[in-house]
Amino acid sequence: MTSSEAFVETLVAHGTKDVFGIVGSAFMDALDLFEPAGIRFIPTVHEQGSAHMADGYSRVSGQHGVCIGQNGPGVTNFVTGIAAAYWAHSPVVAITPETGSNSIGLGGFQETEQLPFFEKITKYQAHVMRADRMAEFTGRCFNRAINDNGPTQLNIPRDNFYGEADYSIPGPKRIERGPGGNESLNAAAELLAKAEFPVIISGGGVINSDGVDAAVRLAERIGAPVVNSYLHNDSFPASHDLWAGPLGYQGSKAGMKLLSKADVVLALGTRLGPFGTLPQHGIDYWPTKAKLIQVDCDEKMLGLVKPSDIDVFGDARAAADALLSRLQERDMVCDRNRDQRMADIKREKDAWETELDGWTHERDEWSVNIAKDDGGMHPRVALRALEKAMPNDAMVSTDIGNICSVSNSYLRFNKPRSFLAAMSFGNCGYALPAVMGAKVAEPNRPAVAYVGDGAWGLSMMETLTCVREGIPVTPVVFNNRQWGAEKKNQVDFYGRRFTGSNIEGSDWTAIARSMGAEGVRVERPEDLSEAFEKACDAQKNGKTTVVEVMVSRELGDPFRRDALKEPVRHLDKYKKYVNK
Repeated sequence: MTSSEAFVETLVAHGTKDVFGIVGSAFMDALDLFEPAGIRFIPTVHEQGSAHMADGYSRVSGQHGVCIGQNGPGVTNFVTGIAAAYWAHSPVVAITPETGSNSIGLGGFQETEQLPFFEKITKYQAHVMRADRMAEFTGRCFNRAINDNGPTQLNIPRDNFYGEADYSIPGPKRIERGPGGNESLNAAAELLAKAEFPVIISGGGVINSDGVDAAVRLAERIGAPVVNSYLHNDSFPASHDLWAGPLGYQGSKAGMKLLSKADVVLALGTRLGPFGTLPQHGIDYWPTKAKLIQVDCDEKMLGLVKPSDIDVFGDARAAADALLSRLQERDMVCDRNRDQRMADIKREKDAWETELDGWTHERDEWSVNIAKDDGGMHPRVALRALEKAMPNDAMVSTDIGNICSVSNSYLRFNKPRSFLAAMSFGNCGYALPAVMGAKVAEPNRPAVAYVGDGAWGLSMMETLTCVREGIPVTPVVFNNRQWGAEKKNQVDFYGRRFTGSNIEGSDWTAIARSMGAEGVRVERPEDLSEAFEKACDAQKNGKTTVVEVMVSRELGDPFRRDALKEPVRHLDKYKKYVNK
């Protein structure tokens, strides 16, 4: 067969049904075969959107997400999206056609060195140096993405899509992961058996291993409160009595207070990223005197951020099952105070829900004053209303920004593979394309994106893709006419000099309609639930509806108050530019 046929047949062998990208001459010989192979090519507006769509697709389906673009500028546009996929541990395959092998290094049209860009943000890179190795390297990228929990790059000089050879098409090779070593599991079980107040942190590894049910069974045996690791709010069912909410920025006070009481912490499938364990709500909640058991399928993560006492190098689901089997019939110290601990969990959760119900606006001096004259609904009122109106089984993506981050307090899920965030890479323009990819993977589930008006400007053009390709989603755009996260720093540290942070004059509803989508502007909180429900319901009829929510300019806490310092100025012309 030809090398293009070998390439496409390998995609088919690995279950590829959808590929996101922008058409390009570099891979057109293979693209011509997608339709008869049963592969849908979804043309996007921007290659960064393609990568985010592949990310969202993979995170919801548990399968590969695939993106492809023209060599040179098309490929460099992937970088941000692949970096986000790397920190989300998403098995994305980025296919990067390259300038022809006979002209590499001559500075030809659309030429750049494409491998170095992705070296630190992929798990594996393959360069197809000969056409007769096309199937081999293509299959290897797909298998490494799944087995290494992260993106891979398949780099193909464009002339290598042409040529003939005998090929063996490699199929999927999924490596079964074990629970960890017996010695570490026995030690972990021993520590848990002696714990008086154990707490479980359920992380992304629980989701990726399809281990939520296993985590539930283990938590029920121990009677331990379970907190979600940062931005993995779908790693434990929110309806469960033991669920205590997410950690990290704008997370659950109930979860943080319960974690602070722990004498043993079981970190299940989480690297305990630094941004997800910082003090929040004025609570320095990490229990420094507690013993830490950390379970991770990547041994490099064990003890990396928080000093661990017992390291279990294993799959989160398998490790949870192995620990349960060791504890099932065992006498445990925490069995004797189960009723008291359950009462503690309920009390903290009830207190947090009551606080959220009463937390209708931000209470700092800036927010109180600006909300008086600014108009628009309070962001927290909007987020609470959206939480209550959220469809069952919804998939929700969030962008980066002040209001979207505050939503961490309000987003709850009962099903894994439901929550998509840009994770620790934190790039704007993520939410819309990510949830579009999720919708392609799961077309019967409601798909919602939370986006601030600043971040919306980076990705709104993919609304065109929604309309053209029939990918119905519901973006909720919080319009407060500012870059809120950065403006909060200017409020707190830079004398309220708002250089670059005010963004006035955009009518997102009109723009959505001009692109062929539906658009609705909501100015009153009493109208929000109905408008949002109608927009989500319209997805059943193939309609994308942008819900523009007009909110006040009040601001939640900054991301990292500890990361900035009071400004110091020495030159005379700058001396007044201090914090006043």
